[in-house]
Amino acid sequence: MSQEFAIVAHNLTRRFGSLTAVDHVSLHVPRAQIYGFLGPNGSGKSTTIRMLCGLLTPSEGDATVLGYNIPGQVSTLRHKIGYMTQRFSLYEDLTTIENLRFIASVYCVPHREARESIESALERYELRDLMQQRAGTLSGGQRQRLSLAAATLHRPELLLLDEPTSAVDPQSRRDFWAILFQLASEGTTILVSTHYMDEAERCHNLAILNHGVVVANGTPLDLEKRIGVSVVEIGAKSPAQVNSLLSAQSGILSVAQLGALMRVLVAHSIKNPVEYLQGLLQTLEGDVEITLTHPNLEDVFVVATQGGYAGVLA
Repeated sequence: MSQEFAIVAHNLTRRFGSLTAVDHVSLHVPRAQIYGFLGPNGSGKSTTIRMLCGLLTPSEGDATVLGYNIPGQVSTLRHKIGYMTQRFSLYEDLTTIENLRFIASVYCVPHREARESIESALERYELRDLMQQRAGTLSGGQRQRLSLAAATLHRPELLLLDEPTSAVDPQSRRDFWAILFQLASEGTTILVSTHYMDEAERCHNLAILNHGVVVANGTPLDLEKRIGVSVVEIGAKSPAQVNSLLSAQSGILSVAQLGALMRVLVAHSIKNPVEYLQGLLQTLEGDVEITLTHPNLEDVFVVATQGGYAGVLA
């Protein structure tokens, strides 16, 4: 079983005084896949990642990462993982090439191998034209590519990325994910935390964290299938009136406006959600169009973080 998974964690817990930041988290992260952590700020994503790479010692529980026990074998593990933080952590006064050479020396990469790895990184991450530019003058997307180049310079088996695209534009994010899929296809296991729904949908597998607890776990498609609620779209001339009429009603879990449409999550205990909503909105008859639709990952996230998810795989 350990050969199938890059990470196996059992009841990982981290307390800071009276605060429990991570509460008995268990994970099985398959090798050579992209595994996502989705959750709001303060949900425990970063703390979990820091425990898995040995920067924090668990208050309780244990983990095996690439076959090494955490925290006992952290010193050996560190040369097999790459870690990229949300905040740019390279030296701003050094040039791109100087940063890469320094990181190669930190990981004790032999000189010839380091030279080859740096050359490869300059091409893969489109950094060759930025070789002599100081890191502090790079744009957000350029810094992101340099950070990823540095994190992968020693060819790690496992890459841990903590909200790596929070400060870049949509095109840079798309390019970044194209690189992640390429790395995964080459055998690298990637654990990435995010609060972007479109990024979470790209992951092979996904865990949703809330208040330090895994509240849902599975493939994005599987989670959508097992959401445990009905999803209804309402077209209305007066979305504000629809929101006012539905928000406090029994069986209505969420009402969100998307342009001229209202997206409503209805409890599965309501057997015919369209008829139910028609009854609640009868005063607007003729001004609304109600349609049953398919759930998306944002719907899953809303239900999971409200504590109502019906199909948790923890």
